[in-house]
Amino acid sequence: MPQRPDLTDRESVNRLRLIVRVARMYHERGMRQAEIAGALGLSQARVSRLLRSATELGVVRTVVVAPPGIHSDLEDALAERYQLTDVVVVDGDDLPGHSHTLMRALGTAAASYLETAFHPGDLIGVSTWSETLLAAVEAMQPARAPGADKVVQLMGGVGDPQGQVQATRLTAGLAERTGATPLFVRAPGMVGSVEARLSLLNDPAVREVSQAWQQLTAVLVGIGSLEPSPLLRLGGNAVTEEDIARLRGLGAVGDICQRFFDENGVHVDAGLGELTIGISVDQLRTVPRRIAVAGWERKYTAVRAAVRGRWITALVTDITTARRLLDEP
Repeated sequence: MPQRPDLTDRESVNRLRLIVRVARMYHERGMRQAEIAGALGLSQARVSRLLRSATELGVVRTVVVAPPGIHSDLEDALAERYQLTDVVVVDGDDLPGHSHTLMRALGTAAASYLETAFHPGDLIGVSTWSETLLAAVEAMQPARAPGADKVVQLMGGVGDPQGQVQATRLTAGLAERTGATPLFVRAPGMVGSVEARLSLLNDPAVREVSQAWQQLTAVLVGIGSLEPSPLLRLGGNAVTEEDIARLRGLGAVGDICQRFFDENGVHVDAGLGELTIGISVDQLRTVPRRIAVAGWERKYTAVRAAVRGRWITALVTDITTARRLLDEP
């Protein structure tokens, strides 16, 4: 808290006048300390002390003014409310709903955050079937120095060739931009039986990836609503309509990497875990940094559930979703 100057003492008043004069010369007129010292016949050391006193007395006050489009107060409030380490909020009120424009805006905001989020030696997991994550990765600038060791696909991606290409692009693109080596899951995301899953998990190539899942230092994921994303459906790795009905009956509202949860973030399985080739719930939730990129009205309930259940540690979202999350009782 700034000190209160003594205005009853003549010497104090004269010193205060000098402090204000020096502060105005420095901050308003842009004069250097050496110039001020010469103009007033003072030593440069004294000018420096007077400027320091100007801050201590509250004559000079530092005010941080966020530029339009930067929502630091909202980000800090959301992080505190849901115990997140990082939140990035992007404008979206003036964009048309449910369009590629919204997805691109979210992806661009995520790209800026991700460019400094990873460190040398990181093992990064990335979920496969997200158009928003693909937009984020494609908007990233390549790292000037290696920013990670490996980028590991978090669930199977073998399926329809067109969808598979998109899934591979996501993993390979993030690896390229972070200077890492990609590690792919050479198996489908969903299989037809428990026996088929166990057989694939024992394959040496898949076993290498599953071992990497236990060593991840960060993951980059999307948050899905109960209805599969177009990319996941295209790849032929989505759950069936019958599965969705069963999940809905159990209260499921969303998923991360095909691991479903209810409105409070409690895991809901419905037997699908035994058919899924991908990172397990326990493996996912023990990764130190879990970064999610998701937003907009269609996914609000799923995003809210994910933060309530502590599935993630960092969130990149739109301003409407952020405000609604803060308005929750």
